Amino acid sequence: MKKAAVLSFSEQGRMLAGRIAQILPADYEPYAVEPRGNLQELTGQLFGCCDALIFVGACGIAVRAISPFVVSKTSDPAVLVTDELGRHVISLLSGHIGGANELTIRIAASIGADPVITTATDVNGRFSVDAWAAKNGMAIDSMELAKLFSAEILKRDLPLYSELPVEGRLPAGLELKQNGVLGAAVSYRIVHPYTHTLRLIPRCLHLGIGCRRGTSEELIAQTVRETLDEYGIDLRACADISSIDVKADEAGLLAFAQSLGVPAKFYSAQQLQAVQGNFSASAFVRDTVGVDNVCERAAMLSAGEGAALIIHKTAKDGVTVAVVQDNRRIRFE
Repeated sequence: MKKAAVLSFSEQGRMLAGRIAQILPADYEPYAVEPRGNLQELTGQLFGCCDALIFVGACGIAVRAISPFVVSKTSDPAVLVTDELGRHVISLLSGHIGGANELTIRIAASIGADPVITTATDVNGRFSVDAWAAKNGMAIDSMELAKLFSAEILKRDLPLYSELPVEGRLPAGLELKQNGVLGAAVSYRIVHPYTHTLRLIPRCLHLGIGCRRGTSEELIAQTVRETLDEYGIDLRACADISSIDVKADEAGLLAFAQSLGVPAKFYSAQQLQAVQGNFSASAFVRDTVGVDNVCERAAMLSAGEGAALIIHKTAKDGVTVAVVQDNRRIRFE
C-alpha cells in the first residue's frame, strides 16, 4: 500500500485536503497533515516515508519545503500542489516514475480542477517510457538511456522490441521494429536489438526453489544467479519465489525473497501434486515431502493459467531452481 500525505495551511485548505484524501486511488493510504512548527523538517520526514505529498496552498510553500530533499527522479516521491480553492492541480515533482502526472489528472477530475502538467512527452502527446514502465512495475535498466529516449521521441518515432505479446494500438512515438540506433526492449532476457537499447524488465517470471534444511541465503542466491545467467535472464524479472509449505520457515529462502523485494509463497504437497503438467519426477523427493517435484510445480502454481516452464529443474549444492513465465501481455491503453 502506498502512502500519501495531504498538507494544508488554512481552514479552507483543510476542507479541500479532506476531500482529496477521500478520493485518492485505492492503492494509496492517505492521511491529512496540518503542519505545526518547522515545515521543512516535517517535509523531510514525509519524504522518507511517503509515496506522494500533496500541498494545498501556494506553490512557493511547496518548493521551499521540498528543495533540500530532492535527489533523483527514481527515488523522490510524487509532489503535487493545488490552490486552496481547488482550481488547479499542479504536478510538481516525479511526474513520470513517481506517478505525479497520473495522480494530478485523477485528483483534478475528481474535484473539478484544471490539471497542470509540464513534462515534454505529455504536453506533446508522445509516449513516456519511464511513466509507462513505472505504472507496469518494470525495472528501467539505464536512466541515462531513458532520458535520451524521452528526448529523441519528441523528434521522431522510435522502435520497440517486445518478448511479450503486444495487444492493442501502439502509442504515438513507437513502432514495432527489431533494428535501429536507439530503441526500447521489453524483455526478461538480456537482449540488445539496437545499437543503444533501453531495456525494460517486466516482473513476469516465477522462481520455484527447493533446498536442504538450513541452506544459506548466499548459496540460494548464488545458485539462482548462476542458473539465470546461463540462460541470459535478468534477475529483476522475478515476480515471486515459491516452495513447499514445510519450507515456510526456511530463513535462507525468506531472506532471499526479501533481498529481491518479492513475496515468498508456500504450498502444500496436495496443492503441488494437483498442478497439471510434465514435471521432473523424483522418488526421493516424493518420499521426503509427499510430492514428486517441488520447484517446477510451485513456480507453475504461482504463475497461473497459461504459464510456460522455461527452465526445468536445475540442481546444484542442494538447491533446486525452476523458472516459469506467466501469461503476461503488453498493453499501452
